[in-house]
Amino acid sequence: MLVARSIALFVVAALFEIGGAWLVWQGLREHKGWVWVGAGVIALGLYGVVATFQSDENFGRILAAYGGIFVAGSIAWGMVADGYRPDRFDIAGALVCLAGMAVIMYAPRGH
Repeated sequence: MLVARSIALFVVAALFEIGGAWLVWQGLREHKGWVWVGAGVIALGLYGVVATFQSDENFGRILAAYGGIFVAGSIAWGMVADGYRPDRFDIAGALVCLAGMAVIMYAPRGH
């Protein structure tokens, strides 16, 4: 149950961080305005809050593991939001990142 909760928190954090960055991108690069940028900044702040709910006490470990979720989530976001079509190397890289995330976060430790 603890792993499922942790994964759910990583997914929510990814939605806030990737979504927030996308909103800022849309506001500035696509000229949608400062309301989009502001919403993005709020979402990015919420990402930081969600990350604190992970049960591991090590900031560095959580953020390093989250990196794998961010890579895979960014590719998925691009597919859904922007019509991006990843190639086999994008997919392979994302899977490597997710495997790394699993090792960093969920490997059995003897403490």
